[in-house]
Amino acid sequence: MKYIITLILALSMSIESQSQDLPYREVPKYPDTFTAGTVSARMIDGLGFRFYWSSEGLTEKDLDYKPNDDSRTTAETIDHILDLSYVIVNSTLKKENSKVDSSGLSYEEKRAQVLKNLKTTADILRSSDDISQYKIVFGEREFPFWNQINGPIADALWHCGQLAINRRSSGNPINPNISHFTGTVKE
Repeated sequence: MKYIITLILALSMSIESQSQDLPYREVPKYPDTFTAGTVSARMIDGLGFRFYWSSEGLTEKDLDYKPNDDSRTTAETIDHILDLSYVIVNSTLKKENSKVDSSGLSYEEKRAQVLKNLKTTADILRSSDDISQYKIVFGEREFPFWNQINGPIADALWHCGQLAINRRSSGNPINPNISHFTGTVKE
């Protein structure tokens, strides 16, 4: 029995440690200057913060929840946000988009990948003098960065709100100590 309790505690501490290592537990300090790159990076930072907290600590019950038969489950919504995060990061990496098979990843791995994709994106944008170079590429079609804002970024923000609503409906509301306005967490 003592062995099982020790194992559970160790596993719990390992998961907590992984969660602490992920970006966007809080929004990074803002830069001193306003440029297209720093403003765009801050949008991504806000998305990362919202995703971090709307997806943090979800249970199987939460992941399986869906409001009605015509909607996605929370897990399916996370899959969609993961796909959007690849479109977002690929643009800053100047890579063409292709389907990424994430079916073998766990919820925790998908969550971590979204947060890493967003952090990579924000870091690139923050140091960029010209964000017009970051096009969304689907095969032969290219879309300017403008489409990034009203497309995948806005869509991912929308879906973070759905995650927050779904988790409240499944009995696991978002942490009440976070402040979306300041991007911080009260301890």
